[in-house]
Amino acid sequence: MKVGIVISQTDPETVWNAFRFGNFSLNKGHDVRTFLIGKGVECVEIVHEEFNVIEELNKYVDNDGQIFACGTCLVSRNKEGSPICPMSTMNDLMELVEESDKIVSF
Repeated sequence: MKVGIVISQTDPETVWNAFRFGNFSLNKGHDVRTFLIGKGVECVEIVHEEFNVIEELNKYVDNDGQIFACGTCLVSRNKEGSPICPMSTMNDLMELVEESDKIVSF
């Protein structure tokens, strides 16, 4: 199955669970892509003692999960894309939605 995950917030527990779900899905053999939008583009900066977002995010990428970051949302925060989270567009989000069998939003 093709699973699309949309993350639009920076609550540490929520983002941690989003990437945990992504890793779980990848380990079950599903194709998973994640789109960061709004505050979600800031999730790579979350530091939390109990909910290690970066650890889950790195596992996700190591397991071949894909991440896209809204370019407009990055620019509005004076940020740039990265190799892990490339700057993307609404077209990329639309393709994720069109090509996914299921979408989960966090």
